[in-house]
Parts: sequence; structure tokens; C-alpha cells
Amino acid sequence: MSDATRPGPLAAWTMAARPKTLPASTSGVIVGSALAFAAGRFDPVSALAAFVVALALQIASNFANDVFDFESGADARRAHGPTRVTQSGILSPRQMKRGLLVVIGIAALAGLWLVLRSLSLAPGSWPWLLGTGILAVISSVAYTTGPFPLSRLGLGDLFVLIFFGFAATMGSYFVQAGRMEAAPILLSLSPGLIIVAILVVNNLRDIEEDRETGKHTLAVRFGEGFAKAEYLACLALADIVLIVSIIAGLTSPWTLLALLSAPLAIKNGRAMLSIRGSALNATLGGTGRLSFLWALLFAVGALIGALLG
Repeated sequence: MSDATRPGPLAAWTMAARPKTLPASTSGVIVGSALAFAAGRFDPVSALAAFVVALALQIASNFANDVFDFESGADARRAHGPTRVTQSGILSPRQMKRGLLVVIGIAALAGLWLVLRSLSLAPGSWPWLLGTGILAVISSVAYTTGPFPLSRLGLGDLFVLIFFGFAATMGSYFVQAGRMEAAPILLSLSPGLIIVAILVVNNLRDIEEDRETGKHTLAVRFGEGFAKAEYLACLALADIVLIVSIIAGLTSPWTLLALLSAPLAIKNGRAMLSIRGSALNATLGGTGRLSFLWALLFAVGALIGALLG
């Protein structure tokens, strides 16, 4: 890339962070914080710290994916998806690794504050809270690299569900409420499943390149038909979990507002069934918007339900 077309430092790091992926990473925090508000335990500082952790870990995962896929040679065959700043020569591997350390440091500092905060809420909880944070940091990098890269072993979907679903939602609730209840446990599935759907789009788009480079995603292992079915199942189950939680009395009926996101889900589902390759980039972004919109509408419904008693 020539100096005339090379983006400036801010634009380069923004490209590396892949901003279209970031709103979805906070959806579990939004759901967990909304449930904390409904329980009368909302703490804005803890919610903000959890938001920073989720955002920083997503950026760390994106940085690691960019630099380590370049070093493994996987990006040399990549024909679709966003610009890879290391492969394009916009940022060097050394710069990317330094940036990776910075965002991990930010996540660690915010996470440490939450651990210290937990000492006043539930003193005996800090070991597992700290352990979860350490595992989240390790997994954000191990997703792409290391002796057992999760994405290459077909474990990416499980990683996303655990850390962006269960850990983000339940953790956000716990650091505010100081206890765990059925509502955040069950409802952590919904944001987690929609974020898994984002990964499914990514894996279907890159299925040929992943197959050639030995990246054994579930799409590669079981085929395009499986990936499309998994995508639709994730979106459907996210709404089913919400309906079950309302029937069980775990959350306000007002949270059905989240179903107003259904038209966007249907639009993305139809695209997933009919297109492939680079055309799926729009579906990838659309599913990211769906994740954020679903969480936001859920939060609005939870707030209305709490305020109306």
C-alpha cells in the first residue's frame, strides 16, 4: 500500500478494531444490567466497567485474529471480509501485538476493579470472578493462536456462547446485584445465541478459505446446510428463551419488546439462505445490529416493567 493511500494512525487502529463487531459484544452486558435494574440493584459504575471489559476483549480478539492469521498464512488466501491491517501492511505485526497488549491491559484493569467491587458485595466470590476474567482474556487470544486455537478446532461457537453470553450477562448482573438468580442465567442464552449467529455468518462466508487452510469451523466440518440451519436456530432460540422466561415469571412481559427486532431477524435469515461469499458481509453487519437492537429493546422493556411495578 502506497503512502498516499495509507490511512492515518487513528483510521488504521479503527480498522483493526473492526467497529461493526463491537456493539454486539456489549449486548450481554446490556441484558445483565437491565436485569440488575429490574431487581433494584443497578450500579452505573459497575455496569460501565463490565461494558469496558466486554468491548476491550472483543477488540483484543479482533487484533489477535488479524495479526496471528497473518503470521499463520491464513489471510493470504482470504478473499472476503474486512481489510486485514497486518496483511495489508497498514500496521506491522509488532504494532498489532503492542496494541493487543494495551487493550488486554484495559480489560484487566476494568476487570480488576470489578473483582475488588465484588469484595464488598459477596466476599467469597472473588476467586471464581477473577478466574473467569483470566480465562476470558486467555480465550480472546487463544481463539486464533496457541497450541490449540479454538477457531481452528471448531470450538469458536462454544467460546462465543460462554464468554459473550453466559459470562457477560451473568457477570454483569452479579457485579451489580452481588448474587446470582435464575433470570440472568436463563436469559444469558439469548444474547449469546445471537452473537453465535454472527460467527456462523462469518464462517459460512469464509468456508472455502477456511477449508483450504485447515480451519475446522463447524461450517467446514458439517457443511453449508448445517451452518444455515444453525444460524436460524440461534435466532429462533433467542426469542424462545425470552418467551419461556416471561411465562416462568422471571422477567417482565414488557421485555417482549425485544421481539420488535423480528423483521431484521427475518431479513437476515432470508439473506443467509440465499447468498454466499462477500455478499454475506451485509448479513454479518445486519446480525451484529440485530444483537444490539434485541438487547436494547429488552432493556427498554425491563426498565418499563420495573418503573411500572
